[in-house]
Amino acid sequence: MKHILRAAVMAVLIWAQPMAALAAELRGPVTNLPMPRFVSLKASEANARRGPSTAHRIDWVYRLRDMPLRVTAEYEHWRRVEDAEGKGGWMHYALLSGVRTALVTEAMTALRSHPTPEGRTMAYLEAGVVARLTQCEPDWCRLQVEGNRGWAPKSALWGVEAAEVFD
Repeated sequence: MKHILRAAVMAVLIWAQPMAALAAELRGPVTNLPMPRFVSLKASEANARRGPSTAHRIDWVYRLRDMPLRVTAEYEHWRRVEDAEGKGGWMHYALLSGVRTALVTEAMTALRSHPTPEGRTMAYLEAGVVARLTQCEPDWCRLQVEGNRGWAPKSALWGVEAAEVFD
């Protein structure tokens, strides 16, 4: 019985390793960039369409410049995106920017001087504020918004993956 259980565990481990590697290496077929990935809205108004062409009907009109969006698919010059609520559609790539931004999801999020709960409070951010991401550590991200700079807990933001770290 122990041998059967050990063999089953080994089979799962052997199968899981290539699947994890495959997920980590998922790349867009057009750009060869990681998928999914976050981008921001370059325009002050942009249409999200039902399919990847101007012949498809418009499902959403976004009117918040710099809004973070998650790219989930690529087709020629089109990117399928979704917002923090999971809504979205296909957008022409010219409407999107690689500049990283985040949406504050928790009301009165403290922007701190250091990436710790003890850091001095620089400002409070309302839910719905869009801020520029300049750096992310395991639990905190450095933001820039309307002349204010500081750190916010990653858990209070949408537009960055939980495990994502960058300078």
